[in-house]
Amino acid sequence: MRAIWKGHIQFSLVTIPVRIYNAIDTGQTISFNLLTREGHNPVSYEKKDKVTGKPLRSEDIVKGYQYEPGQFVIVEQEDLDKVKLKSEKVIEIEGFVQSEEVHHTLFETPYFIGPDGDIAAKTYGLLCGVLRESGKVGVGKVVLRDRETPVLLSPHEGGILMYRLRYPEEVRNINEVPQLLEVKADKEQLKLAKTLVDSMTVKFSQIEMKDHYFGALKAIIDAKIAGKEIVSVVEEEPKVVDIMTALKASIEAAKKKPMEKAKGQSGEEEKKQPRRKVG
Repeated sequence: MRAIWKGHIQFSLVTIPVRIYNAIDTGQTISFNLLTREGHNPVSYEKKDKVTGKPLRSEDIVKGYQYEPGQFVIVEQEDLDKVKLKSEKVIEIEGFVQSEEVHHTLFETPYFIGPDGDIAAKTYGLLCGVLRESGKVGVGKVVLRDRETPVLLSPHEGGILMYRLRYPEEVRNINEVPQLLEVKADKEQLKLAKTLVDSMTVKFSQIEMKDHYFGALKAIIDAKIAGKEIVSVVEEEPKVVDIMTALKASIEAAKKKPMEKAKGQSGEEEKKQPRRKVG
């Protein structure tokens, strides 16, 4: 695994040399190239003036901030250089908080953090241990790609996981969702729904977390490469039924599943039992 960043974690007078690694496997995505329909030639991305249609070079393009419709203020590179930020090589922890205080809407991309060298490993292990023992997470900031970004450090198995966070002002208010205040649950419906939820409660590890779309798309690509016919499956539109009828039917179905599973297991056990010869 190759590091994408090298620097230090810093809190109070403690400094730990660390490296950051991508936690996401980008190889699990399928990307496409744009081609012409005739000839299948690669399509180039050509920068053009939208008004005159004139092709542009990189040096002909500047950054502009639109402060009114059609009105821009030009920001040059020297203007951006004047924005002085703290060192790009330090993850500065500003405090330690209970993990439940950080709302899920603030979480963005996860990264792995590892120690940079044998000497750093001991201090790194100490920070990892104290986060695990205290049940707290570290919240701070780091400069990534010329932008000051809030981050969260959390213990993860034998190491430390860093999440890039959103700023709270970036997250919209859920009360802006239309018709949200009109949603009211009937007591009887609520009781049945709770029964259904209880009957379907399992451990997270029991739920299949697999990208079926990736597999299906890869199968189509492989079939096309092999020159095979692609068979598509048409999904039926799910039927919307009365909520009480749906809840009751769902509860009955949930009750049958453990019974069917038990029958299946007992049947398998019978098959495994050696048969005795008579006579």
